Amino acid sequence: MPEKQASPAALFVNADALNCSGSWTVGSLSTLRDSMDRMALPQGRELVADGSAIDAMDSAGAWLLVQVRQNIEAAGGQLTLQSFEPAYQQLLEFVDSEAAGSGSALVHRKPPALLDRVSAIGADLINFLAFIGEAVLSLLRALLHPGRTRWQEVLDDVYQTGIKALPIVGLLSFLMGVVIAYQGAVQLKLYGANIYIADLVGYSMLRELAPLLTAILICGRTGSAYAAKIGTMQVREEVAALQTIGISPIDLLVLPKLLSLIIVMPLITIYADILAVFGGMVMSNAQLGIGFNAFIERLEEAIDYTTFMIGVGKAPVFAAIIAIVGCYQGFKVEGSAESVGLHTTVSVVQSIFLVIIVDAMFSVMFSLMGI
Repeated sequence: MPEKQASPAALFVNADALNCSGSWTVGSLSTLRDSMDRMALPQGRELVADGSAIDAMDSAGAWLLVQVRQNIEAAGGQLTLQSFEPAYQQLLEFVDSEAAGSGSALVHRKPPALLDRVSAIGADLINFLAFIGEAVLSLLRALLHPGRTRWQEVLDDVYQTGIKALPIVGLLSFLMGVVIAYQGAVQLKLYGANIYIADLVGYSMLRELAPLLTAILICGRTGSAYAAKIGTMQVREEVAALQTIGISPIDLLVLPKLLSLIIVMPLITIYADILAVFGGMVMSNAQLGIGFNAFIERLEEAIDYTTFMIGVGKAPVFAAIIAIVGCYQGFKVEGSAESVGLHTTVSVVQSIFLVIIVDAMFSVMFSLMGI
């Protein structure tokens, strides 16, 4: 914008004119503020702001002049700009439009109506089902043509989601086995049924708690990472670039994550089973005096192959839920870091919710089947 020899900024009222002069920049902001505080603006009158004597103006000075106009209009008057250089005029119009936009957003923001919310939820559900269909088709294509799958990315994902998750999954599974054994020991002592602690630990951990605990940990650790990674790519428009050059984002971004999680979740679940049973053995020995050999012998009698496979069989279903929800929320990110954080949080909440719902459905189904 044009620059003149800078002179001190000034603002004063002369008859029906508001004379502006000097350098209206951020350095003169305090001086202009003092002038505004001392100046008595006419009430309910039309004024003309003369900018012919302004030497320089930046966004801070333009914002201050917009504030002056807003104060005059709030008092029932009107301020018209006159003799401003084109560059200053454009700057004032831009600042004025931004101030009006932010103000209207704050004043007129209303919560969505119930019908709109229901409609939005329905549309989101339809989009989610369509996304599931695309992911399943991509998975079927990978099974039919395994040579086209990016196995290096799948193996890298197996390392990130599986091997790196072993410490936290192992620790929490061990502690969960300790807790179950301790709580059960308190009650079994009353009835002299100490040996049945193996039944309690084995059945509860292998069939229900170990796969469910593992899935919840993977939701928070891996599902959120999927959403954040794809969401960041959305913000950087990398996903749009892939579509432009003819590469399917589902095949490139979703399929490796889905395959790796389906492969690794049953293995992590077995690992969690082992650590949970070991934790139960340690606590049983400490609380009830049951040796490791006696515990394992009773565990072999109480737990059959079906119970073990029910727990492990849930793992691929949980893995598919976590991967699909995380990736779907990542693709929903729109244009800002705030959106990345929002959809990452939503992915964790929705994944855990769906995992628990599906686990409850499994329990009802197995009960009806008598297993």
